[in-house]
Amino acid sequence: MATVDVLNAEGVKSGSVDLPGEVFDVQANVPLMHQVVVAQLAAARQGTHKAKSRGEVAGGGKKPYKQKGTGRARQGSIRAPQFAGGGVVHGPVPRDYSQRTPKKMKAAALRGALSDRARAGQVHVVEAFVTGEKPSTKAAIATLRKATEARRVLVVLSSTDELNWLSLRNEASVHLIEAGQLNTYDVLVADDVVFTKEALDEFLRVPAASKSEESDK
Repeated sequence: MATVDVLNAEGVKSGSVDLPGEVFDVQANVPLMHQVVVAQLAAARQGTHKAKSRGEVAGGGKKPYKQKGTGRARQGSIRAPQFAGGGVVHGPVPRDYSQRTPKKMKAAALRGALSDRARAGQVHVVEAFVTGEKPSTKAAIATLRKATEARRVLVVLSSTDELNWLSLRNEASVHLIEAGQLNTYDVLVADDVVFTKEALDEFLRVPAASKSEESDK
């Protein structure tokens, strides 16, 4: 089980947190992660592409010239595929690109991606990026840069953390995501992953009772 320092809003170490080995220290299955990422990107495709066939292109109802006697090949319509402006043969049609991926495969791929980042020291935890009640992008970025200098950072927030979300949403180098939406693609495309302590607990599904006990100590 790995241990990661927890930084406060000033960038000072305020404690540490254990990263469970069953999530952050498993063998990465590269073919599995590839399959899950491909499926995720495929599901994001709109699939609204469409090309008209010869029966859908306007015009071409009249035979362009007589069948015989011209010396040219016989033609029945100027909207045939061989003519400019004609229909398209076997062109794209609207379709659903999504692939069925079992939940266990998605979970295993995500564990592998997180483990790869954790072993490389690319997983960080902060208490919060901003303190108080007013959002501040400047303060949030200052805290983030004390945790990591990576160019592409995935910041994981809890589903109720509106303050930090508003503070970081306009930073181009940061991709924000809720703990419940964490996925393999976003982890792999980012250089570093930064959790808030609350988001990490939510992701690991730490019972609310245990968190309240810690606050009473």
